[in-house]
Amino acid sequence: MNRTARSQPFRAHRGFTLLELVMVLVIIGVILAMVGPRVFNSLGRASSERAKVQIEQIGSALELYKLDVGRYPSTQEGLNALFAAPSGVANWNGPYLKDPKHLKDPWAVDFTYRSPAEKGGYDLVSLGADGKEGGEGENKDIRN
Repeated sequence: MNRTARSQPFRAHRGFTLLELVMVLVIIGVILAMVGPRVFNSLGRASSERAKVQIEQIGSALELYKLDVGRYPSTQEGLNALFAAPSGVANWNGPYLKDPKHLKDPWAVDFTYRSPAEKGGYDLVSLGADGKEGGEGENKDIRN
């Protein structure tokens, strides 16, 4: 009787076998293989959507700048004109954005700004995740 009393607690503290651990890892791997690509696609899509929202916010700030100054900042003045008055600019009533971090896209790259643009006032572009012209999906350029 004394022998069985000792063996019961020993069995209660037994660990997992190698086979059980391998099976759990295989199950986790299968779940990640099925769900992982969907999660990463959603993250890429979210970054692109965030870049679109940032471009709209910067565009609103540029419109306020134009209302005050009478023109958009030149390419040489750049988007920094939204934070500090360029030399020789009258009626500047900024800053038009609160944080210079808004001038970087979700991939931590500066937005490309040109003014005057080929078709109108200004071009504001994020080159996407790859930082190169063109691309598909997450690498696609995002423009105003």
